[in-house]
Amino acid sequence: MRKLAILGSTGSIGKNCLAVAKHLGKDAVEIVALAAGHNIDLLEQQAREFNPKLVAVYNTEKACELQKKLPHIPVLAGMEGLKAVAVHDQANLIISAISGAVGLAPTLAAIRAKKNIGFANKEVLVSGGEMVMSLVRQYGIELIPIDSELTAIFQCLKNENSKVVQRLLITASGGPFRNYSTAQLKEVTIEHALNHPNYRMGPKVTIDSSTLMNKGLEMIEAHWLFNVALDKIEVIVHPQQIIHSMVEFVDNSILAQMGDPDMLVPIQYAITYPERVKGSLKPFDFAKNQTLQFFLPDTDKFRCLKLAYDAIRRGGSLPCYMNAVNEVLVHRFLNKEISWQSIATNLEELMLRHSVVPITSFEDVLAVDEMARQEARVTKEVCNNNLHDF
Repeated sequence: MRKLAILGSTGSIGKNCLAVAKHLGKDAVEIVALAAGHNIDLLEQQAREFNPKLVAVYNTEKACELQKKLPHIPVLAGMEGLKAVAVHDQANLIISAISGAVGLAPTLAAIRAKKNIGFANKEVLVSGGEMVMSLVRQYGIELIPIDSELTAIFQCLKNENSKVVQRLLITASGGPFRNYSTAQLKEVTIEHALNHPNYRMGPKVTIDSSTLMNKGLEMIEAHWLFNVALDKIEVIVHPQQIIHSMVEFVDNSILAQMGDPDMLVPIQYAITYPERVKGSLKPFDFAKNQTLQFFLPDTDKFRCLKLAYDAIRRGGSLPCYMNAVNEVLVHRFLNKEISWQSIATNLEELMLRHSVVPITSFEDVLAVDEMARQEARVTKEVCNNNLHDF
């Protein structure tokens, strides 16, 4: 039986994990622990339905409030609460789906506790990829990706050696602005940016999709997770998102993982891995999906993708810095403090100013992350349409 502890149960990934658990049934999946940031109303509903043995809330005041509503279940608070969920002695799979740097510490705790992890927290590998993968190897755990593009590569590479990989091809929908002109991009609103053509996700991930930063983050994740050189990782725009990603091998054969764009599939695969069981979606209809298109991404209009490649090439603290700055700038856009285009231009300016230092510990990650957030919060809107070279 799979016994799950879910970090981020009230987010889109967490809610879908619980939907998969219901589909698989109580004989196959037990929810032993749940953790969330502050949405205690939904967390209370989840706890009453799944009756976990432990609940945690990052917000201390909210944790105290929830404990009064759930006197029969221990409710822990703060980072220690998240870590307690991550290392729960009965859990045999930890779902790491808390967004932001706050999810990194409990994920590292789970690794050290020798827990297998289904991860959807990009900060795990973007901010500290080399350190995290070293710990994964040291403790001998499975790091199973949940993002549709990374699980596609994970499945295509099964039983293959990374040495025979010629290219990893990460597909992108292109977001809602794929066909926008430069002039149109100047007029982008929050409502436009949140209208993803294929998926319904949280606001931060949806904005990252509109700027193509999500593909930059996935490229960095793929580099660390699959031990593939950067020059062998390419992003290609595929608007239909039927093919979730591909692997080309040295003999020029290509394996692709495909299906309807629905997160229930990669989540179920992570939960049941290495087994496959019957899913909840309808069989794929080829007659209704006759056209598959592919385009090269325009890194002049979608500059965040180029900046992500720049960050990982320079290495050290820059990917961590870039990730944290981008997160703050996205929130500033959502708060109507800066324009959509300024996410990329401000990010570029701040990255150019950053003095790269080595990342050797979790404390290094936290220090760089906090510095980046402080600088991103106070930077003024930058209007600069010329990409610099790093």
